[in-house]
Amino acid sequence: MAMRRALARFLERTGFGLAIAICALGGSGPAAAEPVHGIAMHGEPALPPDFTHLPYVNPDAPKGGRVSYGVVGTFDSVRPFIIKSMRTTARGIVDPEFGNLVYETLMQRSQDEPFTLYGLLAETVEWDEERSFIQYNLNPEARWSDGEPVTADDIIFTMELLRDKGRPPYSTRLNRVETMEKVSDLSVRFTFNETSNREFPLILSLSPVLPKHATDAENFDQSTLEPGIGSGPYRISEIRPGERITFTRREDYWARDLPIKRGIDNYDEITVEYFLSETSQFEAFKKGLFDVYPDGSATNWARGYDFPAVETGEVIRKEYDRQTPSGMYGFVFNTRRPVFDDIRVRHALTLLFDFEWANRSLYDNAYSRTRSFWDGSDLSSYGKPADEREREILAPFPDAVPATMMEGEWRLPVTDGSGRDRKIQRAALTLLQEAGYRIADGRLINAEGQPFSFALMTQNEGQEKLAVAYQRSLAALGIEMSIRTVDDAQYQQRSQTFDYDMIMKAFSSSLSPGAEQINRWGSASRDIQGSFNFAGAASPAVDAAIDALLNARTAEGFHSAVRAYDRVLMSGYYVIPAFHLGKTWVAHRSRIVEPDTPTPLYGYHLPAWWDRTAED
Repeated sequence: MAMRRALARFLERTGFGLAIAICALGGSGPAAAEPVHGIAMHGEPALPPDFTHLPYVNPDAPKGGRVSYGVVGTFDSVRPFIIKSMRTTARGIVDPEFGNLVYETLMQRSQDEPFTLYGLLAETVEWDEERSFIQYNLNPEARWSDGEPVTADDIIFTMELLRDKGRPPYSTRLNRVETMEKVSDLSVRFTFNETSNREFPLILSLSPVLPKHATDAENFDQSTLEPGIGSGPYRISEIRPGERITFTRREDYWARDLPIKRGIDNYDEITVEYFLSETSQFEAFKKGLFDVYPDGSATNWARGYDFPAVETGEVIRKEYDRQTPSGMYGFVFNTRRPVFDDIRVRHALTLLFDFEWANRSLYDNAYSRTRSFWDGSDLSSYGKPADEREREILAPFPDAVPATMMEGEWRLPVTDGSGRDRKIQRAALTLLQEAGYRIADGRLINAEGQPFSFALMTQNEGQEKLAVAYQRSLAALGIEMSIRTVDDAQYQQRSQTFDYDMIMKAFSSSLSPGAEQINRWGSASRDIQGSFNFAGAASPAVDAAIDALLNARTAEGFHSAVRAYDRVLMSGYYVIPAFHLGKTWVAHRSRIVEPDTPTPLYGYHLPAWWDRTAED
């Protein structure tokens, strides 16, 4: 592919056409691609070109009514694409939970497939088997909220603007593009360079598009509360900075009858309310100040719903079985710090987390122990012997994964639940002694007599509660862990600059892990402030596994690559796994209704819900 591109560029400079270059290499070339309605990471889209609606929506859902959501935080900008707004952007502008209400993307993801996209602004796309290029053919009906058409110039303008003044990941997408070509007023073709991979065309397809004629390019990198013009189903109708933002549905929305949008965007009005803490957020929900409350607290779900609205049926509670991977939540070692650069130390401290005690004493046994970054899915390596492809990926790194992990025999310890399981303590102490530590006068010290001590940075009361339980277990071996709970601004700033010994973090996992893993665990991201490589991982085995999953050509090969990657991450003891929920929980007002269809693969989908009063 690289040779073909080089020859094509040479022939163009010397007056020959691209077609001659393609013929000289014996290929049919990109021009032979046929337009398609959808694209999938592996295999083919589940829905045919003539599908009428997504399988998890009610295509006849009534339009009207209102809904209010509540979130913890604040906002000082309605421009979500710039660095200054990374932490304080108003929700709903471009939002995976509430919907892309103002700005739309070229294609839209199906919530019922691992990674499949269907056309939205782009009516069709063209690509080749090698995924060396992708061409977006815009829907001729696509319109901005001021009535102007969406054009190829808008796509090119957006990509260049986000490259120059946007924030990651938008600012880096053109790094993998060799050429960006306007084919016609409604078509743009992106040809990729050698740094691209098989996932990148799908990532590019999730790029938002901004109106060239109505965007202030010069001041784009500045925060603003001035609503912008978008192609999405809503306009911003009211802003109370830091407190509330309200969206009103557009009656002239161009895509309301497209199959990908049928049964979606049903409310006339959507309001997002902001709260300073989870406690104040839940109290506001109890008082009826907003309508939908996704509850992530096992304790609160078990004990917090004894208020009148639940008893009268005004508030409905619902549990959903999780169909997606668990993700990873736990204590993250900053391996940049000398105290954690020895894997034996990290292993020992992992053993000393007493999940059984914490789950029983703090959480009414509501949680399951997390044993893999993709626990609960086919992508998990836990309990599975490595297959031939996994062994091939990991063969150059014989010390990266222990034999027990390769054979599927590795297990996290199960304690007696006392918080002081002596068998576990002995195993941890043995590892620490091998790393050069010993106990003297009740304290764990190194060869120079310095005590083993470090600090854990937490963000809220929930994290602090779990941290105190862990602190108690460590103290039994003379390990000194201090706990410091900081405000959100300080937590974010110190997270971005890796200014901590240990931190508590959650790493989400999907059924389609891809290029985002480089920013989380790749060696290239270790020393880049603002990356999500909180552990400071820099491992050739990790890099090789990421490369394998990015370039897998079949679903089977992809699954093997992810399992190999999972084994490497778990073997590195970068995170002390805490726990996860096998279910998701939502409480909502009874007038808010969800479709009577099977819950999609990625869980309930709020943009498909509606207000029952709109049926009247």
